[in-house]
Amino acid sequence: MTPADRVTGLAVVVPVNDEESLLPRCLAALGVAVGALRSARPTVRVEVVIVLDDCADGSARIARAAPFTVIETCHRRVGAARASGVAAALERLGPGGSGSWVVSTDADSAVPAPWLTHQLDLAEDGADVVIGTVRPDFADLSAEQREAWVATHAPGHANGHVHGANLGIRADVYLAAGGFPGVAEHEDVGLVERARLAGARVVASDAGCVLTSGRSTGRTPGGYARHLREDLVPASRVG
Repeated sequence: MTPADRVTGLAVVVPVNDEESLLPRCLAALGVAVGALRSARPTVRVEVVIVLDDCADGSARIARAAPFTVIETCHRRVGAARASGVAAALERLGPGGSGSWVVSTDADSAVPAPWLTHQLDLAEDGADVVIGTVRPDFADLSAEQREAWVATHAPGHANGHVHGANLGIRADVYLAAGGFPGVAEHEDVGLVERARLAGARVVASDAGCVLTSGRSTGRTPGGYARHLREDLVPASRVG
């Protein structure tokens, strides 16, 4: 690890749009991960920002009961919500994002306990961007979907797909790439593409796989829910 790779601050961002049923699971898991990181690396500053983006349900009440910073926006675009959260977190960590690492997950997801520690290990090993994997909640899937997912995902193998629910990036690389674009979907893919084009070292890893909702109707037309609904089973039949 070089001095430039050392991480001194961690910005964690979670966009929320009407997720009262799944948000408690998300926040509980995140609390465990933050606790694990603070135990392993007590000198690293951690700023968690929950972004309530135009919520009309009970998400605000749930978020404010957690020990994290909560901000409210009215973008109704996940890219803009993520960007607002990153800006708020980095402001708290210090100017310019020097020495900071940005991680993103989703309100319908639950990160594993070593998630943040794993992100920092990869960052300090030289990664500029970490693309993590996700696993749908099998309770939400049909038997056919579960069988198809297992058949197409080898344990320990990172497929390189970009998920906002499991994404990390060096703060200065994030800022140089223009941050998350303020779009309604695929903001994560856009950010990684720009970082890659700028020469960032992108590392894919399955070690911190994040559990996410396996629902068939998501918050955007082309997100992970669409993939599970339309691609998963047909792709397995073709293969």
